[in-house]
Amino acid sequence: MEEQFILRVPPSVAEQIERLMNESAAGSSSNPEDASLDLSFSEDGRSGTFMIGNQSFPASLLDLPAIVESYKTYDDSFLVKTADIGQMVMVRQEDDPAPEGVEYKHGLAPPMRDARRRRYRREPDLSADLVNRVENDLISIMQGVSVNQNASVVGAGEGSDPKKAAPARASKPEAQEPAANGEEAEPDRTDSDESDN
Repeated sequence: MEEQFILRVPPSVAEQIERLMNESAAGSSSNPEDASLDLSFSEDGRSGTFMIGNQSFPASLLDLPAIVESYKTYDDSFLVKTADIGQMVMVRQEDDPAPEGVEYKHGLAPPMRDARRRRYRREPDLSADLVNRVENDLISIMQGVSVNQNASVVGAGEGSDPKKAAPARASKPEAQEPAANGEEAEPDRTDSDESDN
C-alpha cells in the first residue's frame, strides 16, 4: 500500500497548483522557481509551511473523523485500492485562524459536516473508582456472592423487594364472545386477510 494524505488548499492556491501541473505535463516551464512546491513541518509534526513558488502559506496536519479509501484504475473498469487515508494537510491563508486541536471535526464531503459531533458518541464521564467498584460487583455477582449496597442482591435470580410481587399477566381468552344481537361475531381480520379479497 502507498502512503497518502489529503491536501486541502484555498481556491487561489488550487489554481496555481493546477497551472503548474499543466505546465509540467506540457513540458513548458518558464521559470523553475515558480514551479517549486514544498511542504515542511515544525518539530511538533502538526504545523508547518506550504510553499508554492515564492509564496508561503501556513499548514496544519489534521486527523480526519473517518478513514477514507483511495483507489486508482488504469482502464476505467477495474479499481485497485491504494491506501487508507486518515490525515489531511490543510493549507490556509495567512489571515485565516488555525484549526483547534489535531482532530478535524468535518469530513471531506458535505454529508460529513460536523461528523465528530453528529456521528460519534461522546465518551462518558466516569471516574476510575466507579468503574473498578462496578467491575468488582459484577465479578462477585457472577460468582454467586451477595453484594450489599442499600439493597441485598443474592445470586442472579433474586432481585429487589420480596414484598412486591410482580403482577400476574392476564390471560387472553381464546374463544370469541358472541355478538350482542345473537349473530355470530366476525373473526378479527388482519391486514393479510384483507389482501386476499
